[in-house]
Amino acid sequence: MEQNEKGLMQWEKDFLISITILIIATIIAHIFFYQTAHNINVPMIYTLATFFISRYTKGYGWGIVSSLLSVIFINWRFTFPYFKINFMIDGYPMTFLGILVIAIITNMTTTSLNREKEAAVKREKELAKLNEYNKQINELQIEKEKEKMRSNLLRAISHDLRTPLTGMIGASSTYLEAKDQLDEEAKDQLVMGIKEDANWLLNMVENLLSITRIQSNGSDTQPHVKKVPEPLEEVVAEAIQRYQKRYPDSELKVKIPEDFLMVPMDPTLIEQVIMNLLENAWVHSGSDAPIELDIKEEGNKVVFYIRDHGNGIAPERLDQLFDGCAGALDHESRKGMGIGLSICKSIVMAHQGDVYARNYEDGAEFSFSLPMDEKELTEEKEL
Repeated sequence: MEQNEKGLMQWEKDFLISITILIIATIIAHIFFYQTAHNINVPMIYTLATFFISRYTKGYGWGIVSSLLSVIFINWRFTFPYFKINFMIDGYPMTFLGILVIAIITNMTTTSLNREKEAAVKREKELAKLNEYNKQINELQIEKEKEKMRSNLLRAISHDLRTPLTGMIGASSTYLEAKDQLDEEAKDQLVMGIKEDANWLLNMVENLLSITRIQSNGSDTQPHVKKVPEPLEEVVAEAIQRYQKRYPDSELKVKIPEDFLMVPMDPTLIEQVIMNLLENAWVHSGSDAPIELDIKEEGNKVVFYIRDHGNGIAPERLDQLFDGCAGALDHESRKGMGIGLSICKSIVMAHQGDVYARNYEDGAEFSFSLPMDEKELTEEKEL
């Protein structure tokens, strides 16, 4: 029913367009006819009218009908004897056929162009719908990935908060309830345990705060940070100073390039990455052997290697180290790697770098890279 109504409305519209154009053509033809006293330009006027009718109506019918009516009207009104239809005038049959063929060809050509235009518009609309559909799918995938990251982050935070808080509550309760029975050494151990857990929580807060410096480009899947050229040696020195202040018993072996390097980065975030990886090597290696921090310039990037000489990484945990799920195993009493490594990955990826973990020889090796490409730095400045 609705389709029929649309068809009727289109027919009425095409009829009005055809009648209006033919009336205008007739008026113009009369003006030319009376001013020049001959009908040479009249056929061209009606051919042009047929062209416009074909252009602004649907299908071939209206143009063909207007062509026939134009030829008949020209014969009746503008061909001697006037106001009579006579196709047998000398030479007129050929003129009649010529005008009719030109009008029909013009009509068919124009109609064909109209259909191609409509098809192109339809394809464009379909393509726009497809692009919108793909955009929606992409946004859903991005949102799904963000939701997964949030879940992993909350799971890691929950684990890493619970462990030190439980230790602090237990130690403080023991101290308060049995302080008269504890000797000074036992009291010191309890206080030191509370201090260590408090430092752990402080480190977590620093990690969480670092996330706020990572920005997002709307629906873009790749987060980014504002990078400026920073002296590599100064950033590394600051990170080492923070680490040694927190872990004075840990021994470090540091190697950095002899060349003075300016690396595009957010120095606060990269210090946090170095700090997290050094802390991870010290806390989870199960060894007091020196930790190695080896920094190399490799092509158009700088690569940081952090190696320990401890127990290594369980193979089944390698794939989950950086997704926030690598907490402590059931038999481990210490706090897990948790959120620290997950944030390391987020920071490095926001610098358009890469981060890896592997077992080697007698321990584990963590590494991450930062690009030194000037083009990337220029793009960051434009942001």
